[in-house]
Amino acid sequence: VQLQASGGGLVQAGGSLRLSCVASGRTGSIYAVGWFRQAPGKEREYVASISRNGVRSYADSVRGRFTISRDNAKNTVYLQMISLKPEDTALYHCAAAGTVMTQRADSYGYWGPGTLVTVSS
Repeated sequence: VQLQASGGGLVQAGGSLRLSCVASGRTGSIYAVGWFRQAPGKEREYVASISRNGVRSYADSVRGRFTISRDNAKNTVYLQMISLKPEDTALYHCAAAGTVMTQRADSYGYWGPGTLVTVSS
């Protein structure tokens, strides 16, 4: 499985962005796709995830502002982000899990290169 994230950029606080994660390869083996982020000097943190059957999960820090969705026909998972804050600035990665959906990064066996989100104050 290969993953490619895109859609990052520079946005002012209060703005919005939509990230995309396109999967290729053995996409039928994917059970869940998650988004994680890592800010400079900080540990990687869970953002959101969505399972094959559409179950969604969010970190408390983004719930109500971020929405995760998927388009199975396009093998794509989206992360719509609104009301962005400077503390959302980070490198965002998407990851795929084969068997379970959790908020733990070690549950996800496939990772793609990140896309940088920068929110200015």
